Parts: sequence; C-alpha cells; structure tokens
Amino acid sequence: MNVERRTRVAIVEDHALTRAGLRTTLEAAFSVVAEAADGVTGWEAIQRERPDVAVIDIGLPGIDGIALTQRVRAELPATRVVIVTMIDLEEEVVAALAAGADAYCLKSSEPEHIVGAVRIAAEGGAYFDPQIAHVVLARFAPGDRTSGAQSPLTQRETEILRLISDGRGNGEIAEALHIGLGTVKGHIRDILERLSATDRTHAAVTALRKGYI
Repeated sequence: MNVERRTRVAIVEDHALTRAGLRTTLEAAFSVVAEAADGVTGWEAIQRERPDVAVIDIGLPGIDGIALTQRVRAELPATRVVIVTMIDLEEEVVAALAAGADAYCLKSSEPEHIVGAVRIAAEGGAYFDPQIAHVVLARFAPGDRTSGAQSPLTQRETEILRLISDGRGNGEIAEALHIGLGTVKGHIRDILERLSATDRTHAAVTALRKGYI
C-alpha cells in the first residue's frame, strides 16, 4: 500500500503565502484535509479531521505551535506532528522536541525534505532537518538516554552511530576506528536498513531516542 497516497495532512501556518506553498508541496504526495491560520482554529481543524500528520508552525497567534503540539500529543496521540518554521534557534528546537514533535523542518528546506519529513513521521519515525540536526543530537546527553533498550545494532554499528552523533564524517570515522572507508559505508548502509532510516541523521536521532546509543 502506498503510504503517501493515504496519509491525511493538516497545515497550521499563519502566513498565507507560506501556507499556500506548503499545500502545493504536500498535496502532490498526500491528502491535505485541513488548513488553518492560527492555533485556535488549527486545533479545531485537527480535532475535526484527525489527520495522520499535522504540519505546524511555531509562531502561531492564539495558541503557539509548541502549545498546540503538546495538546495534539496529549489528546490525539495517533496524529503525528511535523514542526515547520523559519526559526533555527536551539531553544525553539529543544522546545519542539520536548513538546513531542516527531519532525522538525526549516521553511527554507527543499520541498523534498519537507515531504520526506511528513512521510517519515507518518510511518512512525523521527526526522530533523540536517541544518539543525546537531542541536537535536547534542540535546541527548549520555545521562538523558534510556538504558536497557534492546538494540538491533552490532557493537561496531553502535560505535559508528556514536561517532555520527558527534558530527564525524565517514573519513573521520574510518580513521578513528582504523577501518577502511568502504567498510564504514557498508556499516552505514546496514545501520540505515536496521533502523529503517533514510539517512545518517535520521539513524542517529532514531537510535538516540530509542536509547541504542
């Protein structure tokens, strides 16, 4: 079954032009079932339509995007949340994460990244724009991570993911672990498959949130 064609999406964005652009981007892949220009009517629309994914801006009038995300997570847990904003400040990213957002994109992201974020969220994954991924990864100090989770990763794959989460490139990983670059790339392919991840950042965020690293 094609997940994209059955995914129902609501857009809550106060700028009309941006909202229209998001609709154009998303309706090519998903079913856009509702739009709203503020947090109050956005919450009403989400309650009414119960979409699979709500795409929410942070700076909304009425109820801001963080509060709206918290409300959605508390009362409609089946609805996934994708934050889309121009703001890339650390406090906003962390606030969105703490509120329960499943994905976080900048409005300046390429359209395919926004579509990918909605797709990943709809499938139960987590996505954070590569431009701000370092903030998300840094948010998880070792003491904050859940321990005891049963990991599908090998010891070597775990080592590689830890280095990825520290911002290391493939060459640096190869040098640190004294293995070939091709071997690193092979391990990363296996990691993406094991975690159903689309890229290195998605894999690292997924592993961190599940307590694998």
